[in-house]
Amino acid sequence: MRSAAGSTAPGATGTLSRPEHPDDAAASPRPARRRPWRTLLAALGGIALVLAFPGSGLIGLAVLGPMALALAVRGQRFRSGLWLGLVFGLAFFLPLLSWTGIYVGPFPWIALAVWEALHLALLGGATAVTSRLRLWPLWTAALWVADEALRGRFVLGGFPWGRLGFSQTEGPLLWLAAYGGVPLVSLAVALTGALLAAAVPAVARAVRGPSTDSAARVRGLRTAAVAVAAVLAVPLTGFLAELPLAGGSLTAGGPSTTVAVIQGDVPRAGLDFNAQRRAVLDNHVGRTRELAAAVAAGERPQPDVVIWPENSSDIDPYINADARREIGSVAREVRAPILVGAIVEGPGRFISNTAIVWDPDSGPGATYVKRHPVPLAEYVPARSFFRIFSSEVDRVHDQRAGTEVGVLDIGGASVGDLICFEVVYDGLVDDVVDGGAGMLVVQTNNATFGYTDESAQQLAMSRLRAVEHGRSVVVAATSGISAVVAPDGSVVRSSQLFEPATFVERIAQRSSTTVATRLGAGPEWLLTGVGLAALAAALAPGIARRVRSRRVAR
Repeated sequence: MRSAAGSTAPGATGTLSRPEHPDDAAASPRPARRRPWRTLLAALGGIALVLAFPGSGLIGLAVLGPMALALAVRGQRFRSGLWLGLVFGLAFFLPLLSWTGIYVGPFPWIALAVWEALHLALLGGATAVTSRLRLWPLWTAALWVADEALRGRFVLGGFPWGRLGFSQTEGPLLWLAAYGGVPLVSLAVALTGALLAAAVPAVARAVRGPSTDSAARVRGLRTAAVAVAAVLAVPLTGFLAELPLAGGSLTAGGPSTTVAVIQGDVPRAGLDFNAQRRAVLDNHVGRTRELAAAVAAGERPQPDVVIWPENSSDIDPYINADARREIGSVAREVRAPILVGAIVEGPGRFISNTAIVWDPDSGPGATYVKRHPVPLAEYVPARSFFRIFSSEVDRVHDQRAGTEVGVLDIGGASVGDLICFEVVYDGLVDDVVDGGAGMLVVQTNNATFGYTDESAQQLAMSRLRAVEHGRSVVVAATSGISAVVAPDGSVVRSSQLFEPATFVERIAQRSSTTVATRLGAGPEWLLTGVGLAALAAALAPGIARRVRSRRVAR
């Protein structure tokens, strides 16, 4: 039976077994050749994957990305896999991260996209090597998880944007987040794609198989049936995973708190969104004052908690009497504590991206300082070096990272606070849920990215987090998209970009935990270990041959 690379694979499960590739170094001295169709296929796979993310939102296309990469690198050597993975990564990350260069020019965008693509180059090389092993689709999927774990942790804290799991905001694979978090959803997407890479050629061969050899045709049909069944088993598992989960109602699962979300908007988009810092603060004060009037008139329910976004007060209310007076005044009018996103001066030459619980009676109280400032956006390491490439780095006032987990008691609600990009990091989200948060809040400011897909991509992450931990998620953005997300990942309320908005919703404070919450990073480390073990097993024979050759030569 012919494999995807045109090789013979014996047995009824030939699509999943070790193929005898003509370019396998163990089987033939001829080196593997990288054909143009492989490069084209890798590029098309990256494009298909980006179309699955918010913007296009064609979620079902996500599996075609891993499928195309698996087919492109099948039977190739490590170096060819590196090239094909790089092509795939550039085709994916350049459009996905285009919002990073919307106001600062192409250099930061291209540099970040290339850096992220280099990780997928490593994935391509590793996938090529392990494609000669039995059960290669499983090792391919585990390597995807390992690659995302690497990309999300190392070098300045990593940047795990664009993980496969974050594309699945609908459909059966989403529910796997409650059992193994984002890594398990990524595994499911990659495994489905890899199984498709095995099934499609098997089905094609079965359809056009030799009509004169009935036994061979039966074996081909049997192999194709097994391959198709394996592909369908992954989404079926997702459907079954949904059944035991609790409903997605905002008010189910615990005592409810009335939460108000304020999106005040900004004077202008872009890097100068806060050039009129007082106007941004006034916008949020004004929208909250309108809410207070509506509550007094009986048109809105009395909120227990009011959530303002990140950067809603870029004027430090601790040292600016006017800002302090305005926030305190509107808190008394609305008769509820306000979670204010403020930029606070200090310590020393630094500033702190701080969430402040502002009580209507006692004023500023508990705080949370952002634990993971964004490198080159909120602080600049090696500033003199990066200034060579762009003088824009000097517009960045370095932020100091906080050290305390963001669990805050606000109006009787235990709120797990995450500021902007922190929602993308598994560990930061795990920390607030483990700390007792009954709901999650994402305070964010996306004004610097204009009318791009960044806000929608970030909202998708919040939807995954809701399912992962069985918590409602409130997203408060200065300029949008603000949203209220139920524990089943559905969006109950959402705003438009650069339009003021106010939401008031009853939200349950949940204390139950999902399997994913209890396991934490365990599934990711386990799957990473599986992928690395498969890679070691694939490399071991070649290493052993080289050692023997050197010994003989000596």
